[in-house]
Amino acid sequence: MKKRVSTLSGVRILVLTSSTGGGHDARAIAFRRWVRKLYGWEVEVRVESMLEDSSRLNRLGVNFYNFIQKHAPWFHHPYHVFVEGLSYLNRSKVTLGRKYYSEVIENFKPHLVFSVHDCLNRGYFQVAREILGKENVRCATYCSEFSGGYGYSRNWVEPSVDLYLSRTETAKDFAISRFKLNSEKIIVRGHFLIPRIYEEKLSAYERHRFITERLGLRPDRKIIFLATGGTGANNHMALLPAIKKYSETYQVLVVCGRNQEAFMKVRQWQRNNPELSCHVEGYCNEMHLFLQISHMVVTRGGTTTCSEALHFECPIVFNGIGGVMPQEKLTVKYFMQDDAAVKISNSNDFEMLLMNLSRYPERFKELRRRFRTMRFQDAPSRVIYDLVDLAHEALPEEKRPVLKVVGE
Repeated sequence: MKKRVSTLSGVRILVLTSSTGGGHDARAIAFRRWVRKLYGWEVEVRVESMLEDSSRLNRLGVNFYNFIQKHAPWFHHPYHVFVEGLSYLNRSKVTLGRKYYSEVIENFKPHLVFSVHDCLNRGYFQVAREILGKENVRCATYCSEFSGGYGYSRNWVEPSVDLYLSRTETAKDFAISRFKLNSEKIIVRGHFLIPRIYEEKLSAYERHRFITERLGLRPDRKIIFLATGGTGANNHMALLPAIKKYSETYQVLVVCGRNQEAFMKVRQWQRNNPELSCHVEGYCNEMHLFLQISHMVVTRGGTTTCSEALHFECPIVFNGIGGVMPQEKLTVKYFMQDDAAVKISNSNDFEMLLMNLSRYPERFKELRRRFRTMRFQDAPSRVIYDLVDLAHEALPEEKRPVLKVVGE
């Protein structure tokens, strides 16, 4: 890995995120770790959970979002319509939480304000320029959506943005056509995953040891990975009985996230059903290893898990029990349009899927082949260079670091 170093320090980047789900924070963390890996301490990165830390009302909205994600995904449709109103409320200023945000800008004086959240673009860029001066700060957005259409928030697109990073060409085309974003400001850079995703790839021998020694599972049965995001939204208890009926073919790996109630229920179910080989975890940071040893992953349409599954070529079964949230529809649509994934709406759908895949294994092979064709190469270091170079532009010319690429 080539690393850029400079003869001077002083570049400051402010990352705006919020814990609505886990994906936005995951991308903020990924950015900070990549900067540290490529630039060491030459670039200072500050990550702010701007919505929940700046306003009680914003914090209430974040908590409500996570509540309905767990308990009533269907309610995200009216919630989505409500949140779209922020695009008008924050058309040219920050309405809720401006005092806190302004203090952060005044104290940190970032050269780049980088947003990884849809509700932290409009108004936020204008306030930063107002306080620091347009020539002293740049603004950028990373939009994590896979495709466009219903669920793609207009809050993502602030027309005055200096650089707009899109995950896919499909989402890029939608931002240009629907929101008239200047095509010269937008580039496609793929996924935004932490460095270890690219570094920790298991060999066949390591996969065998991981399955048998780390997880205590059998090496001769296929692994179904029941995943969840960090908040722990899941339908594990509805799906486990279906897997049990095919316990001679499948075994299960269950992650419950930060949901202690779900963890305890699954552990109790595991004790009462010893005939199904099963490993249960709460919150973990080994999702990328779990995906490498699994034959399929059952997950909602969260962009982080789905991007990691695509990276490791682990076919996705989309969990649509209780409905699909608007932003998740964009991910589901992206994979379903080429029949590269399957969506279930209830436990009977899942049981029928397992029955068909067990009776006709060639169907699973074909599904996996279609899923693999969706995979695209991304160079994570390129997006970091793009953003840090943009930050350099905001420094006075005599203070700009002289960057070099050194080593491997």
